[in-house]
This record gives sequence, structure tokens and C-alpha cells, in this order.
Amino acid sequence: MTSSGTNPPPGPASADGVSSASAAWELLLPAVSAPARRRGRALQSALRDAVRSGRLPAGTRLPASRELAADLGVSRGLVTEAYEQLTAESYLRSGRGAGTWVSGAVRPAALVARDMSPRAPGVQVDFRPGTPDLALFPRSAWSAAHRSVLDRLPHSSLGYPDPRGLPELRVALASLLTRRRGVVADPERVVVCSGVAQATTLLGFVLRERGAAAVGVEDPGSPEHASLFASTGLTTIPLPLDDGGLAVGPLLRSGVRAVVTTPAHQFPTGIAYSAARRGALLDWARATSGLIMEDDYDGDFRYDRAPVGALQGLDPEHVVYTGSVSKSLAPGLRLGWLIAPASMTAEVVARKRTMDLGNPSVDQAVLADFITGGGYDRQLRRCQRAYRERRDALTGALAEHFPGTEVSGIAAGLHIIAGLPEQAGPQDEFLRRAAAAGVALRPLSHCTADGAEDGAVRLVLGYAHLTPAAVEDGVRLLAQATRRCPRSGA
Repeated sequence: MTSSGTNPPPGPASADGVSSASAAWELLLPAVSAPARRRGRALQSALRDAVRSGRLPAGTRLPASRELAADLGVSRGLVTEAYEQLTAESYLRSGRGAGTWVSGAVRPAALVARDMSPRAPGVQVDFRPGTPDLALFPRSAWSAAHRSVLDRLPHSSLGYPDPRGLPELRVALASLLTRRRGVVADPERVVVCSGVAQATTLLGFVLRERGAAAVGVEDPGSPEHASLFASTGLTTIPLPLDDGGLAVGPLLRSGVRAVVTTPAHQFPTGIAYSAARRGALLDWARATSGLIMEDDYDGDFRYDRAPVGALQGLDPEHVVYTGSVSKSLAPGLRLGWLIAPASMTAEVVARKRTMDLGNPSVDQAVLADFITGGGYDRQLRRCQRAYRERRDALTGALAEHFPGTEVSGIAAGLHIIAGLPEQAGPQDEFLRRAAAAGVALRPLSHCTADGAEDGAVRLVLGYAHLTPAAVEDGVRLLAQATRRCPRSGA
């Protein structure tokens, strides 16, 4: 492979007057200078960032893959793969004999920055966790699955659905979760829900009907669990963590008979429950006839460690397993699942029936088709590559602008915990400066029951929804704000 720095950029715009990107290909040269094993991913990222930043505007015609490969000094296959990937993500469009173009489906970042929610005026970079990159949603593949489903779906399937979910989706989910997460998944016990939020409320109602008054939740943990259970009439009891996971001693003393956990990648700390702790929790459930709800909110995203199987696979009669496509596809689809013990399934299904009569049949059929056709696995691989790159960009930017930052929870998931060095100042002042600089943050204290702060700056930083360039811009803005506003008395 020839040196990427020895080739001139492509020639001038085409004679047909269509906008060309000839002046922008120098932006790709650093990408193709990356190590060989990372070159393809770097090229895709550079093209993606150029579209999102507006440097490659909608309507730009890209060179043929052979021409661009020659100009950059890389293999044609590398360019072809980049074009195909970005076409699947809707950044580009192509047609037989018509070439490849910037599609216009992705709004440039400069425009997006002006289209902020009224609840967050002035935000330039939002590091709050919980959202995937919605631009990675596989629009073309999903649209193809939708057309295929509508062509073959029998009329009878458009009637009131089985409240458990469409049979073909339950079969597809059972196979997927068994293969990828080690879940014991009988399709007859899979209940399709409107995300984990509905799965949580379904479980809450059933527990309430069985006489429960309280549920244990992790502390720190997801603030949403408390509000969801409260809507069913249950109170929540915060239970502390240690290095192995949920501490068993406080659980025993609490007297609860149900507890919510995130054992594969604890939210927000990022730890994976140890094998010993998993065993101890299951021993507690068996001894007390207790129940563990496993919220596997991002179980498919692993970067630097082997996948951790679902806790439910070790004892499906004492663990309720929940998950969704909110992180892998899009939260707006409102598709998730719950797998309950056999003794509880009928009660969950009865409550689901009275709640909404079941999820939309067409959406369920499309997801089933997407899973069985291999599209879901391809989507997970695509997201895995993108999110690893963004995580690396975040840890690298923190190391550059805030040397001494302690990061944890980085081996998996879509967020990290960052403990900034003392020079960042007291947390409340740091958050004020961050907001003034247009950076939205969630401190770790917002995920604790008492919200207590000790002055140190500890943040839960989401990165999946941000491009590497946006990640670096956000950290740079934080560093500039810190330098401009020294601590009082310093």
C-alpha cells in the first residue's frame, strides 16, 4: 500500500455543475494514515464526521470507489466498505449507475446545534447518558423489512394481538437471547413490552397484587426505577454496592423480597457483578423465595472484556429478565421484553392485557424479520465499532485536557464514570461553569438516593450519541471553562 501522503486530492468539480467534494479529500488523509487494522473504521469515521459537520453538504457527489482509493492510496475494498456502511446509516445514497451522493438525511451539526430542545437552551454538547446514536438507525434495512412484512402478513395478524406478543417475534427473541446472552428463554414465557419501563411497571403491579410493599434498588442506580415502581404503589429501598456488586448484608437486613439489579454492567458504576456475588444473590432469592429483576439495559456492548452472561440463565425461576432495543436500535420503537418465572407468567400476561392489549403487530413482525434475517446482528456489530471509537475519543480527550482523571466502567456499555482531578474545583461550581459553556452533564450524585456530594467532581459521561469530534469539542469546552474561571481563593 502506498503512502497516503504522496497522492494529490481528486480533481475539480464535475462539468455537470453538481457539487463535488474534491476540496475536502485532504480531510481523509489522517484517517488512512491510521494503523492497517484500524484504517477502515477511521475512514468511515472521517467521512461520517465530514457529513455531520457540513463539510460535505447534501447533494455532494462522491468519487467512484476506484478513483478515491487511488487518490488516497488505499485498497478499493476499504472505500467500498466505507460507502456501503455509510449508505446503510443513511449518510450516503447510491443507485446503480448513478454514483454515490451525500444523502441529506443527516442534518449538519451546525444546524442541529440551533435545533435544541426548549428544556435545554444553549446546549452545544450533551454528555448525559442513556441515548444511542439515532443516526445509526438502519433506515434502509428496516424499511426493506417493513415492506417485506406488509407483503406477506396475513389479514388475521392485523387483529387484536396476543398480549404476550407476536409468536414469531417471541420465537426470534428466545433464540437471540439464548445465543447472545445465555438466557433460558421459552417463547411461551417471553412477553413483548413497550421497553424496560413497561416491563418494570408490569412486574411492580404483579408484586403489589401479591402483597409486596417495597422493592430494593441499587444505590447508586437508575433514578427511573424508583419512579416506575412508585406508579404501581410500591416504595423502593436503596441498597449499597461494593466492589462485587449489590451488597448482600444490607439486602438481608432490608427485609425486601424483590430487588432490581444490573449485574452485567451496573448502572452507573459500570462494574460487572462478580461470580461470587451472583451466587450469593441467587442463594438469597432461593432462601427467601425472593425475586431478582435483571435489567440488561446494554448487555450487548462489550469492548475490552468477554461478554458476561445473564444472571437469569443461572436460575430462571428466581430471576425476571428484561431488555429492549432502545440502545441497539432506537428508544422510539418502544419494543422490549420480559421473561418471567413460570409461576408468574400468567399474572404478567393478564396485567399486560388490561394495560394495552398488546404491542402493534406490524412493528413486532418487522423486528422479528430483522432478527431472523441477520440485520440485528449486523446492527450490533456496526454500533460496537462506532461506540468503541467514541469511548476511546472520550478517554483520550480527558487524558489530554484533564490529566489525572480517574475513569472506570470503560470496558463495556455506553457511558463511563470520570473522577476529575482536584484542579477541576468543587463539583457545584464545575457544573455551573459547564452549563455556562454549553455542556450538559450528569454528576454521579444524581444517581444516588441522597444526592450527597463531597465536593469532588464525579461524572457519568455518555458518549454513544456523540461523534468523536463532538466528544473532543465537549471536553475542550469544559477545559476552557475551567481555565477561564479559576476557583475563588486560588
